[in-house]
Amino acid sequence: MAASSNAEQTQLQDMEEEDAGMEEREMESDGEEEEEEGMGVEDSDDEEDDSSEDEKENEAEIQRLEEQLSINAFDYNCHVDLIKLLKQEGELFRLRKARQKMSELFPLTEEIWLDWLKDEIRLTEEEPNREKVYELFERAVNDYICPDIWLEYAQYSIGGMGSPGGIDRVRAIFERAVTAVGLHMTKGQTVWEAYREFENAILSTVQPPPGRIPSHEEQKLLNTQLERIHTLFRRQLAVPLMDMEATYAEYEEWSEHGVPETVIHQYKKALQQMEKCKSFEESLMVAEPPKLAEYQGYIDFELKEGDPARIQITFERTLAENCLVPDMWAKYTTYLDRQLKIKDLVLSTHERAVRNCPWTMGLWKSYLLALERHGADHQTVSDVFEKALNAGFIQATDYVEIWQAYLDYLRRRVDFSRESSKELEELRGAFSRSLDYMKQDVEERFGESGDPSCIIMQIWARIEALHCKNMQKARELWDNIMTKGNAKFANMWLEYYNLERSYGDPIHCRKALHRAVQCTSDYPEHVCEVLLTFERVEGSLEDWDVAVQKTETRLNRINEQRAKVAEKEANLARQEEERAEQRRKAKSDKKTQKKFQKGTRTGEKRKAEQDDYQDEWNEDSAPKRHRGNGDHTTDEYMETETGLFGRNAPPGYKPGPPGNKKVQQAAAATPQRQKDDNPELRNDNTSVFISNLAYTLEEPESKLRTLFETCGAITQIRPVFSNKGTFKGYCYVQFESLVSVPEALKLDRREVEGRPMFVSPCVDKNKNPDFKVFKYNTSMEKHKIFISGLPFSCTKEQLEELCKSHGTIKEVRLVTYRSGKPKGLAYVEFADETQASQAVLRMDGMDVEGNKISVAISNPPRRNMMDKPGTSRPMSDMMPRQVYGSRGRGRTGLSLLPRSLHRHSAPVSKVENGTAAEQVTASSAANAAGEPKPLSNSDFARMLLNK
Repeated sequence: MAASSNAEQTQLQDMEEEDAGMEEREMESDGEEEEEEGMGVEDSDDEEDDSSEDEKENEAEIQRLEEQLSINAFDYNCHVDLIKLLKQEGELFRLRKARQKMSELFPLTEEIWLDWLKDEIRLTEEEPNREKVYELFERAVNDYICPDIWLEYAQYSIGGMGSPGGIDRVRAIFERAVTAVGLHMTKGQTVWEAYREFENAILSTVQPPPGRIPSHEEQKLLNTQLERIHTLFRRQLAVPLMDMEATYAEYEEWSEHGVPETVIHQYKKALQQMEKCKSFEESLMVAEPPKLAEYQGYIDFELKEGDPARIQITFERTLAENCLVPDMWAKYTTYLDRQLKIKDLVLSTHERAVRNCPWTMGLWKSYLLALERHGADHQTVSDVFEKALNAGFIQATDYVEIWQAYLDYLRRRVDFSRESSKELEELRGAFSRSLDYMKQDVEERFGESGDPSCIIMQIWARIEALHCKNMQKARELWDNIMTKGNAKFANMWLEYYNLERSYGDPIHCRKALHRAVQCTSDYPEHVCEVLLTFERVEGSLEDWDVAVQKTETRLNRINEQRAKVAEKEANLARQEEERAEQRRKAKSDKKTQKKFQKGTRTGEKRKAEQDDYQDEWNEDSAPKRHRGNGDHTTDEYMETETGLFGRNAPPGYKPGPPGNKKVQQAAAATPQRQKDDNPELRNDNTSVFISNLAYTLEEPESKLRTLFETCGAITQIRPVFSNKGTFKGYCYVQFESLVSVPEALKLDRREVEGRPMFVSPCVDKNKNPDFKVFKYNTSMEKHKIFISGLPFSCTKEQLEELCKSHGTIKEVRLVTYRSGKPKGLAYVEFADETQASQAVLRMDGMDVEGNKISVAISNPPRRNMMDKPGTSRPMSDMMPRQVYGSRGRGRTGLSLLPRSLHRHSAPVSKVENGTAAEQVTASSAANAAGEPKPLSNSDFARMLLNK
């Protein structure tokens, strides 16, 4: 490689000298040529002006990128763009500096490393500079296991084999290469072959000229070199590699004494292993990047086979193409921690994991545990922890967990048998620092501490009580915990009481329970019961009397408060019910009035139409009549009209002249509709319901038949028309086979004449009144982002182009109105939640065609159930809503509602954000079914006040 690079530099110098000679000859030309050259100079001046403008633009862009990196050094794409521009401009010094900064923050991909290495190799002229390139190669091979980088490293080292110890150095690099990537099924063979070619080149230098008998020393050296090549062949043939048959044939031809039986046995065994892996390799060849599913199957196979070397190389190949998948790094590091347990390999892999996915707290936590497990020094562990704090986690709770992991490590270092030690003081200092960090840094960034239950302070208090016998400090910590909004939760007081019970004294236990009775608001009955039980066991009569008096006073006050709240809620509910009743009554009166007016006009219109039709019938009594239509005449047969929905015509009624095209369609469809209305011919299981079609859609049956024929054979299509014969925008499509329904549902949201067509299952609402169809998830989807503020002109393709640089996109969905017009909202689904999180961080606040967009993780709003006339509010809405603490409902789960007020709650259905929507039933339906009438709000209020 060095020889080739020197040759390239020599060739470049020759070309420069030749160009200089041509310029001199041009300057010595005659006058006419000078005039022509003058014209050419003018053209070149124009080109120079254009190039100077481009250089100015590039320089401005370079400065902009450098300023952006000074603000946010972790902008990966900004680093890549800066390196490309600097290479284009030929700024070698700044280019080297930019690459250096990026490599300190991120592992570089194989392509970036190879470009950097090749640039540095071309610039290497003097021998001392080779060591810098060697150092650069060492950094490159530590980022990822890449066969091409190892091959480049080995070939570059061959250029320095003339220096002292150069041959041994080349062999050492080749040995490391075959150890690292020699098992690579598809690319490992190139490294083995390069190694053998190097040894063959050495062999040619030690062989004596033809006809001369080698000396004893020469023969010994020759035999040693031949044995090296034999060993390389045997080692390679024992490894399952693609196209290993060619290597075996080459060995047969090269070896003078044939292939030994042991080598044949190992070769056949490797061939069998290669056949087992061949299907996985072929699937990887045809799969699209990043091939995560194919690699996952490959890893599962190798884990079952149990060969550690092959498991390791398969993981490395996977991570080279999926370096930003935290779950894959976690799986790899877990395997190394539990199976191989090799210190250097384990720790280097953990370090690579957190460099690739620094936002993943779990990887940092595993790294800290691995460092402690392998006996790393305290300073190293502390440095890694500090890096973790600066990694930029995306949740406040992540900081709580990483602090807990570090505090656990510090606690395990302390020897509590000594009253005071440096480690104990460091532990206490770390606890204090963690509380300040949560209060300042985390709350400032996320608006919450991430530790509402004060878990860190609880652990600190328990350590002080258990190990340090310092109950005074533990009590101070618990006082601080209660002042942070936890005094109203019974479970927090019981936690403190248990601590006093275990390590304190009865006096402080009694004080804690008395304070709990006064402060608890979620489960006061349970706390009162604990206090009375404590006094039964350990208290005097005076203590018992005080406890009874306090608990009774507290519970009476609680019941009064509950009664007031219930009365207030009942009054509000009654007022709302009265207002709703007034609205329903006004709406009903208005509807009745409109219906009466409409009926009057319809009757007059029908009478006038019948008179006109009678006149026409008298004028022309033939069975058919002609109607002029421009220059053409159409014959239309008269039929007895039975109405659009099968109603018989009144006596003496004669059908009128044909109206517009929609009425003709409805009339022509009447016989078919009468047939379709027969329930015996319908099958909801093989049907779909089509809605949101345009009312102006002409010949809906034929158009929908064309659209849905691709899904399967169609039995019938039932478009629905109004009394006036106009299409109502929805219809039913019935197939012959059940398998056609899922295919038809895939056409949901297909655009038909400018409107999205809705396709849903055909369900009889009389039999399934609670059936709901909502296509999309209503809970938090961490792998999907929600974008708002988009320009209405933004298309699906434009949005996909905007997002694809942040990860693998599975689906893009623009939200529209029923008319098909965009709302400026969209959902983008990524391959995993990591890519979605990165997209949120990088895209939120981005400017798109003058619009500033907002990007967040998809968390759809709650789909509220609308109140229907005749329904009563659930009992849960009338009672004050129970407020739980951050730790949940508590340990006991006791119901604190008086028995007289217990009601069976209606079933709840799970909706978005983990909330429950109450299902209500119509009171009229309940009464019709003979069920007891539910209590009204006023009944409930009276009953509660009587109690």
